[in-house]
Amino acid sequence: MGSMHVSYRGDLRCEGKHLKSGNTVITDAPVDNNGKGEAFSPTDLLCTSLASCMITIMGITANSKNITLSGVEADITKIMGTEPRRVVGIHITLTITSENYTEREMEILKNAALTCPVAKSLHPDIDQKVEFIFH
Repeated sequence: MGSMHVSYRGDLRCEGKHLKSGNTVITDAPVDNNGKGEAFSPTDLLCTSLASCMITIMGITANSKNITLSGVEADITKIMGTEPRRVVGIHITLTITSENYTEREMEILKNAALTCPVAKSLHPDIDQKVEFIFH
């Protein structure tokens, strides 16, 4: 048995369920692709997964290096292409609450984000632009 399950709910809507926790997520086709756009689209989740993975790996790395990571937020822009319709770019701005990081600590956190499993799993043709703001 898998660890996730997805069911079609009609009207271009799906419900994904994480089997261990029971948590669910709803997806809708976007308005520009015949949908209602009332929830994340599958490609929105792809981009959100990248940002979430980056932040998670930053947290794991910070814990292992005794670096305090008190707050990180991501703003995400998805760029769609055509023929075939696909994600061609994901631009993320990571804003990290400053803990008076040293240059070395900032580099450790940046490297952690850029080498997260989702970033390394995406096709190299997808333009991943990441901006880091420490404030």
